[in-house]
Amino acid sequence: MGRVSTAERPSTPIDAVADAYVTTVAALDPLTATSLGIAGHDHEMTDLSPAGHEARADAARATLRALDAETPVDEVDRITLAAMRERLGLELELHDAGETLADLNVIASPVQGLRDVFDVMPHDGTQAWSTIAQRLSALPGAAAGYAESLRTAAASGRVPAIRQVREALAQAEELADPATSFFTSFTASPEARAAAEQAGGLGADMERGAEAARQAYADLASFLRDELAPQAPEADAAGRERYALWSRYFLGATVDLDETYQWGLEELDRVVAEQEQVAAEIAGAGATVEQAVAALDADPSRRLEGTAALQAWMQETSDAAIAALDGVHFTVPEPVRTLECMIAPTQNGGIYYTGPSDDFSRPGRMWWSVPPEVTTFNTWREKTTVYHEGVPGHHLQIGQAVYQRATLNSWRRLACWVSGHGEGWALYAERLMADLGFMDDPGDRLGMLDGQRMRAARVVLDLGVHLGLPAPERWGGGTWDADKAWEFLRANVNMPEAFVRFELNRYLGWPGQAPSYKIGQRIWEQTRDASSAAAAARGEAFDLREFHARALGMGALPLDVLRDALS
Repeated sequence: MGRVSTAERPSTPIDAVADAYVTTVAALDPLTATSLGIAGHDHEMTDLSPAGHEARADAARATLRALDAETPVDEVDRITLAAMRERLGLELELHDAGETLADLNVIASPVQGLRDVFDVMPHDGTQAWSTIAQRLSALPGAAAGYAESLRTAAASGRVPAIRQVREALAQAEELADPATSFFTSFTASPEARAAAEQAGGLGADMERGAEAARQAYADLASFLRDELAPQAPEADAAGRERYALWSRYFLGATVDLDETYQWGLEELDRVVAEQEQVAAEIAGAGATVEQAVAALDADPSRRLEGTAALQAWMQETSDAAIAALDGVHFTVPEPVRTLECMIAPTQNGGIYYTGPSDDFSRPGRMWWSVPPEVTTFNTWREKTTVYHEGVPGHHLQIGQAVYQRATLNSWRRLACWVSGHGEGWALYAERLMADLGFMDDPGDRLGMLDGQRMRAARVVLDLGVHLGLPAPERWGGGTWDADKAWEFLRANVNMPEAFVRFELNRYLGWPGQAPSYKIGQRIWEQTRDASSAAAAARGEAFDLREFHARALGMGALPLDVLRDALS
């Protein structure tokens, strides 16, 4: 596969199949429609029952049959065809294996998704809150369907590990309790009260919706506690067969899992050695990384107090990056120059990005979920995070894809997401910013390496635990398990204990996802280096800016498809 043209091109029959599939997905999965910024479904909830899963699988099968009947007319079509066959094919493999019915973990399952969708819905005006009230009232049906799917999966022997069930149960109980529930505070927010004052009956609708949502989570908690937990196995490990399937899904590539584990160990050692060099710059010859961290944390010039200061610093740092990169190292389209930095309504400590809507009326946003006890923030740790979530990371990558209306169909622009491509690019972007001189400050560079170290460590941990691989003697010897993984993480992740514990639970319940960041970065760097070598073989200078423009102009792709497209 060769170069993708950025000139306007007429829609093709393959584009029509892809566009129709997005329309079908939006109707069958309103939660995804909201996430993608597709209007018309915000009042609805996704059918999470076995019948709903089967309907979405039928749509994928029908789309693959429709694609088989079409012939690509250009390079864009050929890439679309390869990507859709890979993505939809893997979704069907997961469906047929019963994986989608058993979807439960601490971070990215319907337990969280049924609540998180309300963050990205419009919150301004009476119509927005009327829509929110309708969706809240529909939450019980979705939660009941979800429980039915978990029950069906359990009947066939597919039950999530007890660690995931217990953590999800705690989350459900918090959402069910009127005193702690997000739904209580959400419908009592200033925006909600203002809308209720303008429309008679809306306040009562929101109260009923909040009560329905809390009761839905109470019922879900009862199911998890009384029915699913007694069946849940103690073992966290997914096993090689399941892991290989999920690894292919998250990467869009097939990798040698054992070679990747060894690479992860070597990469971790390399990053630690680089950290130690930077630590000496910060705290003097012979200083440890821990001593350098202490010196940076004690520096008042690197400290922010309160979430207002954090939000302002995030926005300032993001805006400065866009101004410095646009026209020099990247071309940032005008709508993509807007990135809103937000303090999230949740308080679990996560940092994440939500993409713009199709028409950019909802801009891309970087969200920081700050735990209530956290009031002080260290900029040296987080400058790399702003580049990861913003520009040149997720915001440039996703915003650039949404912007490609003249070239790409709606599936390519909006609906194709591959973790290894997206998260791999964001880690690639962090390292790139260091290479471009944006992290020459030793503190900022140590922060970047701190993140890279965590991502390398979880390649080792994730593969080690889920495949039952031997642990090096320095990390306990024997076979990897959750206890060894905990000590390993504590030694390699410089974060509060509660954060590290949550991260461990995440890895144990979401096999293959966490390594997709660092493995994806590796594949991005290999692809860039292969393109550079090919240019040299042709006697041409390698243009990094043009490489990035070509790659991002294709939208998100499975990494094997990306490599072929750029070869």
